[in-house]
Amino acid sequence: MPNITELFTQADQILAPLFAQFDAISTANTERVLIAFAKHRVSDAMFGGTTGYGYDDAGRTALESIYADVFGAETALVRTQFVSGTHAISCALFGAIKPSETLISAYGAPYDTLQGVIAGNVGSFDTFNIEYRQVEPLADGAVDFKALGAAIDGVSGAVLIQRSRGYSARKALTIDEIGAICSFVKSRNPAINIVVDNCYGEFTDTREPTHVGADIAVGSLIKNPGGGLAPCGGYICGRADLVEAAAARMTAPGIAGHCGATLGQNRLLFQGFFLAPHTVNQALKISAVAAEVLSFLGYDTSPTRDEQRSDIITRIAFGTAEPLLAFCRNIQYGSPVDSFVTPEPWPMPGYGCDVIMAAGTFVQGASIELSCDAPIREPFAAYLQGGLTYESGKICLMRAVEKLCES
Repeated sequence: MPNITELFTQADQILAPLFAQFDAISTANTERVLIAFAKHRVSDAMFGGTTGYGYDDAGRTALESIYADVFGAETALVRTQFVSGTHAISCALFGAIKPSETLISAYGAPYDTLQGVIAGNVGSFDTFNIEYRQVEPLADGAVDFKALGAAIDGVSGAVLIQRSRGYSARKALTIDEIGAICSFVKSRNPAINIVVDNCYGEFTDTREPTHVGADIAVGSLIKNPGGGLAPCGGYICGRADLVEAAAARMTAPGIAGHCGATLGQNRLLFQGFFLAPHTVNQALKISAVAAEVLSFLGYDTSPTRDEQRSDIITRIAFGTAEPLLAFCRNIQYGSPVDSFVTPEPWPMPGYGCDVIMAAGTFVQGASIELSCDAPIREPFAAYLQGGLTYESGKICLMRAVEKLCES
């Protein structure tokens, strides 16, 4: 069995230039966040929150203005009322498309839970006569612009771009690639609304999709932008009319974003967003070292050190169920919370097969904290993401890798 400590020390040395790049991105993003906090005069008085209808919540207003500034957007909706990233993306899509129009997924199938929004459920797009078209990536992983153009021609509605890989082998889209898709779509039909599922990608670059032509960027607060502190929620940033339409879907037409009590959670949302660039930096380093070490041990990992990272996820293909389950369980055993729990695959709502989720997290299911999950289907690939500190993430990984080598 290899010496695990030496293996991780070697990985740290090899990855030093990449870690320096992550540090530079984190510094630039932290500066943008600090400038926005100062501009909107964040004060202790904003942390108290509201109850009831939540009218005139100064903290909520300031936080949404900060998100809009940092994302280069006209406005933003940042709410704990969103139950998940899927909920926020669903609201954004319903705000961006009308019945009898067409939704186009520009880069393969969306994440599993979004497929239930598209068809097959009460209130899904098919019940509103919304057509769905899907453009697959080319064999080399590039965007198929020819097929995308054919899908767009004569179509009104919305284009969905999923930035992260989801439960798939495809790579995460970089900001430059997202910008190229946005430019191409608008050149074919300027009236089409472009919605980017930004989950797992925030602060991995110095720009966000709304800086490069996306009409809307959407994500979850228990992923990157919550910084490990947000207890729940999601955000929608972008063009004002589309954010308003999404807010009307979240609450009700005529109420939209005017209501929504913050119930004393404002401080966590502010502080989480302040910490987010640094926390994402830690997650990127954990993800990169995991890919490096497991690749050395012979497992197929993606992305490699030579590929640009545009999300916090590393995909590890184990080939069979046994090592996959063992690895996920050992991530759980090395976690700070529920380390005594053995995760088992189960039919999670919104997924087409059993899924194992290892997440010993302070916030339930928070994938900015170190977690590892996998659909139990070929090629039996696990998806490792998050980590609040590099030190704790590396210690957990070392233990998991050691157990994997012993088995």
